[in-house]
Amino acid sequence: MVATGLDRMVAEGFASLRGRRVGLVCHPASVDRHLVHITHRCREAAVNIVRCFGPEHGIWADAQDMIHVDDDAREPVTGASVRSLYGADEESLAPRPEDLADLDVLLIDLQDIGSRYYTYIYTAALCVRAAARAGIEAIVLDRPNPLGGVVVEGGLTGKDFLSFVGLWPLPTRHGLTIGEVVSLLDHREGFGARLTVVEMLGWSRQHLFDETGLPWVQPSPNMPTLETAVVYPGMCLLEGTNLSEGRGSTRPFETIGADFINPFELSSALDALELPGVLFRPLYFRPTFHKFAGRAIGGVALHVIDRTRFPSLRVGLHLLATIRRLYGPALCWRSEVYEFVKDRLAIDLLFGGDEARLAIDAGADVEAIYGRWAVEAERFAVERRPFLRYS
Repeated sequence: MVATGLDRMVAEGFASLRGRRVGLVCHPASVDRHLVHITHRCREAAVNIVRCFGPEHGIWADAQDMIHVDDDAREPVTGASVRSLYGADEESLAPRPEDLADLDVLLIDLQDIGSRYYTYIYTAALCVRAAARAGIEAIVLDRPNPLGGVVVEGGLTGKDFLSFVGLWPLPTRHGLTIGEVVSLLDHREGFGARLTVVEMLGWSRQHLFDETGLPWVQPSPNMPTLETAVVYPGMCLLEGTNLSEGRGSTRPFETIGADFINPFELSSALDALELPGVLFRPLYFRPTFHKFAGRAIGGVALHVIDRTRFPSLRVGLHLLATIRRLYGPALCWRSEVYEFVKDRLAIDLLFGGDEARLAIDAGADVEAIYGRWAVEAERFAVERRPFLRYS
């Protein structure tokens, strides 16, 4: 079984934190191999937790996507004050100087899922940068990338399309652990952090999460299983559209649809593309909340039959292109504010640029777009090599 950074700290009795004033960044998946939460382990070891920080969805992930979370008076286990790092404005995303003034160290334990859109890597990086500016140490407790650490997929975020789903240039599927991402950004972006990454024991880059022996704990409300994480790099693109990405169903991101889709027509068109590692099943479903809440809509369910061959981003790109070809203007790009950004379309923020959207709208060959992204992914695979911590 893999030992996470938290497992190692527990085994050492949190010795490196004795006598220090600690800020703790955590969420529901911040558990050890016995499913005991880090707040309980810190209390047992008499770690002086002065303040807790909650990322998007909150410390206990009781808030849905893009719902701002207010500061809480106290975290119930440690009794520490709570500062939200996903409030009502962009300034709330990083700890304030006054939040760190009475701390000696910032302890970060967040489970990422391996996709650039997922905001916990940026919360961790912003915390490390803030700690550097405050002159305190940042400790990241490393955890597995659920998608493994080999495959890199997608182009890098363009400088004009940075947001909280792409705060610094990274490919869509980066193939790094959260500790590796933060180390790379610290070096590339010049944080100047006093950074310690408590590495895992027993994790190999080839390991997907269900090969680690660790229990899966959903890190956010709509990430219930590893299967969800596998399809997420491509299916999260639907957040930038009027299509349902399956929120409000029992299989978010594995189930997609809209009220204008003929499920049998769409599944047949997608299967005809012979995309590797996946089959599409026609279905009707009725979301209980979010888009099309309470309405029966048509769509498809993704069935990943070979995870090693399944290119999630490529599938998402072809899915959108196929829906545009079949249903024309019925497919709309989200125009509302998205992750605090008002002057860019959400789909462009997710793609990391406008090239893919323009190609889809023009009926162009999206495989050519994916091919250009592959070149960027190969370059990033070289850039990341000095920051890889596991064989």
